[in-house]
Parts: sequence; C-alpha cells; structure tokens
Amino acid sequence: VPLSLATFVEVAHFMRARPDMLGAISLDLFAVLLGGATAMLPVYASDILHAGPVGLGLLRGAPAIGAVACSIIMVWKPLNHRAGARMFLAVAIFGLATVVFAFSHSMAVSIVALAVLGAADVVSVVVRSALVQLRTPDSMRGRVSAVNMLFIGSSNQLGEFESGMLATLIGPVG
Repeated sequence: VPLSLATFVEVAHFMRARPDMLGAISLDLFAVLLGGATAMLPVYASDILHAGPVGLGLLRGAPAIGAVACSIIMVWKPLNHRAGARMFLAVAIFGLATVVFAFSHSMAVSIVALAVLGAADVVSVVVRSALVQLRTPDSMRGRVSAVNMLFIGSSNQLGEFESGMLATLIGPVG
C-alpha cells in the first residue's frame, strides 16, 4: 500500500470502529506513560534502597524475571476466556505494583513489586497482541500493528521522560 494521507485516515477509521482494540492499545499507553518506574531504578538503587550496582542489577532484572515466569504460566494455562477482564486486572496490578515499588524502602519488597509489574505487563502485551492479530483483517494487519508498536515505543520513552521530569520537581517517591 503506497504511503498517503488516505492510508492514515483508513487506519484511524478502522481503529475508531474497534473500541475494544483502541481501548486496549490506549490503556497500555497511559499505564506505561504514567507508571515509568524503570526510569527511577538508578535513583532508587543508590539513594533510597542504598543497594549499589549489584542492587541496581537486581532491580533491572526483576521485571524480566516476572515476565518470564508469567509467560511460562501462560503457556501452561493460556488466557482462553475473559481475556479483556484479565487485561484490565493486569493493568490495575501493574499500577498497584508501581505504587508499592514507589513507597518501598526494602530491597526485597522492591524486587517483588517489580517482578509483579513485569508479570502484569506480559498479560497486557499478550492480550493486546492477540487482539490486534486476530481481529484485524489481513489487508490492515501491518498498519494496525505499526500503530500498536508506535504506542508501545512512544509510551515507554515518554513515560520515562515524564517520570524523570516529575521526580526532578517533587522527588522520586512522589
């Protein structure tokens, strides 16, 4: 499909006509945009948890450990029913885990909160990806996937920027 304004309009109309898909993609955008805990890891490791470089490494690895564990569980027990409700629950858990991490002064609690955050994020990613793949016609799948990836990439980077700027103004815990 040649690049044109009509192409963008077609994708916008498709997304607007699919509130479940637009909602799932937007929900992830705002959850990550407003919950950029990973940007604060160096500050937490050094100034709040007093954990040093090894602690920072543990904090950085915790979301991945949670994500891998959740992925293995989902291979064994897939989300066949009520995937939308489970995605909303996962986003709520993501937010709660972010808040727990923000207020934690314990390395163990921080690692667990970040692992839970990583696990919840995987549920959201799997549901959203399946929704895009299964409910998008072949002719639009690449473009809708591109919008999804744009939301994912921009939300992570903008979320980290927002977290850093806000931490400058009110401190990392705030």
